[in-house]
Amino acid sequence: MGCGHCGTSKNGTLPKGCKDHGSCRSGGCNRLNVHDWLNLIPVADFARPFPFIEVSFNHGSRKEFFKSSNPLQYEKGDFVTVESSAGYDVGVVSVTGELVKLQMKKKGVKENSDEIRKILHKSTAQEIERMHEHKKGEKQAMISARVISRDLKLDMKIAEVEIQADGKKATFFYTADDRVDFRELIKRFAGEFKVKIEMKQIGIRQEAAKVGGIGSCGRELCCSTWLNDFKSVSTTAARYQNLSINQTKLSGQCGRLKCCLNYELDSYMDALRVFPDHAERIKTAAGTASLQKKDIFKNLMWYSYEKSNTLYPMTIERVKEIIELNKKGIFPDELQAVEVVKKATVAEKTDFVDVVGQFSLKSLERASKKKKKKAQGDRPANAPGTPRPANQGGQQAKPGQKTNRPSGTRTEGGQKPQTHGQKPQGAKPQSPRPQSQQGQKPQQQQGQKPQAQQGQKPQAQQGQKPQVQGDQTKPDNRQQNRPKRPDNRKPNPNQGQQDKPKPESGK
Repeated sequence: MGCGHCGTSKNGTLPKGCKDHGSCRSGGCNRLNVHDWLNLIPVADFARPFPFIEVSFNHGSRKEFFKSSNPLQYEKGDFVTVESSAGYDVGVVSVTGELVKLQMKKKGVKENSDEIRKILHKSTAQEIERMHEHKKGEKQAMISARVISRDLKLDMKIAEVEIQADGKKATFFYTADDRVDFRELIKRFAGEFKVKIEMKQIGIRQEAAKVGGIGSCGRELCCSTWLNDFKSVSTTAARYQNLSINQTKLSGQCGRLKCCLNYELDSYMDALRVFPDHAERIKTAAGTASLQKKDIFKNLMWYSYEKSNTLYPMTIERVKEIIELNKKGIFPDELQAVEVVKKATVAEKTDFVDVVGQFSLKSLERASKKKKKKAQGDRPANAPGTPRPANQGGQQAKPGQKTNRPSGTRTEGGQKPQTHGQKPQGAKPQSPRPQSQQGQKPQQQQGQKPQAQQGQKPQAQQGQKPQVQGDQTKPDNRQQNRPKRPDNRKPNPNQGQQDKPKPESGK
């Protein structure tokens, strides 16, 4: 199947696309391309190079062998001018060297055959340009030929038209089920195209090879890429491989059975040799069981009774044993079917299937929130856009007021203050009990009952760290490393009028 980018440039010397003269080394646009794996093998001094060269025409749809007086001057991809029955033709060198000998032996072409023509010389720029001009008219010639054959009511189909490089000869490839009398057709073609006409009948598979396409396997058709020997294919090959006889699935682009049905047939035939012969029916006490299929991978034979759709897998040894018992007139009570372990399908393998399409971005969202909170914590207090900290009572702190941050401190009993997932506010907590001193607010920790005993000394004065009476931990390094700010606040007039606390009972 051509790539469609092998058109010539304006001067007609090189193609626009792959720059390889329409013969890609990757096999992309040259059908039936052959890799010359013997081209790097050196030829001995006393050895004579093989004088034949394989030349392809019409992008690989037709290949022929030609004799050359000096085969070493031609390389793969070169345009060469060769002899023809009428005039000359231009082709592309596809294979040279010792590999041509193997190709000729494979196709049954003898070296001393008189039908092999000679290579004249390397094609010139004028010859290549003239060839491309004639190739442009092949599609229109095929349409006109189909119209003429339809007017004559001939049961045939024009598959391809190939015009020779010098424009003196045109070859029409057609397919037909029966013999066609095209004597009148040739007269019409000669009067229409003004060239020498040659008719060649091809098969349906050869037509698919010339047209090309993509098979059900997802690759290019075998007949258009590498297969040139078409063998007959029957439904017996599908039965041996336990394939369902479905004409739609087993047919190829040409409408015939797929050629690939023969590829693995030999392996299946070798594997079926261990299975017993004449085992289509076996008799038991429950009735006659018929063979449904053979599994060469598990060496099992599946049987079912006539009035039941249940399949019973049996080993080869058990089937041979029942056959021997039937020959003696003994019918076993049961088939002794084995238990087949069902393999988990792709949908049942939930270790990786269930994860598909269920990826969540919550982890990324949490990371972004943490970054935002960290950025807000590093921002200074008086920076624009920073929210003012609020007290527990809902009042915002005044500008310039220092807030207490009880980080690294412990309460009575050595317990850490409970924050319930929130950062502790630096403002003084308020007690629900009435205050004894105006302007003094006893400290209340969130999550604990308020302590309003008279003997307790109120704490958390403004600008000072809270004092605790219980076990004291090591001071926070962050608080120690911070430089002390000068206290310019006015002293509290009610600070010296506080009553001395009385000692609590039991402590």
